[in-house]
Amino acid sequence: MAPPARYHPWLVILHWVLAVLIVAMLTVGFAWLGQMSAPDPWRLSLLRWHMAGGILILTLMILRFVIRMRTVRPVRASTGNRILDGVAHVSHLAFYPIVLLIAGTGLATALVAGLPAIALGRSGAVLPPDFTIYASFTAHALLATLLANLILLHLLGVGYHQLIRRDRLLSRMR
Repeated sequence: MAPPARYHPWLVILHWVLAVLIVAMLTVGFAWLGQMSAPDPWRLSLLRWHMAGGILILTLMILRFVIRMRTVRPVRASTGNRILDGVAHVSHLAFYPIVLLIAGTGLATALVAGLPAIALGRSGAVLPPDFTIYASFTAHALLATLLANLILLHLLGVGYHQLIRRDRLLSRMR
């Protein structure tokens, strides 16, 4: 049986939903939470959304991984260059552990900072003035930066396939 020309519809749906959610959480983390002062009244509300978004992303990534392992995929795309093909393969594989590590370091930060009681339990305690005092947060931020750069690399690859090679690679994900 020949490999399919497109990815399984559930993989496609999860790919695009996760793409939107991940970009949204990176934006919230870097552009908003990272710029807010500790006493800002919106910080706690935004942090709640960020935490919920992270949990949703983790859940959907696990679901996507399970579906990916159980479905037939198209043949790996090629640029005609062994090095670029290797970079593409490694970067695609890297998305899963990086997102899992981001979720893990986010959870670790939440626990050491007492966020479940503050953000979810509404304990009345105040947020820490600066999360950078936690090693897990530093790891979280570094991994998020790595993920943002990996997404840029991914988009460059898509652009290369669509605009230069014109091989309609993107049609596999619709």
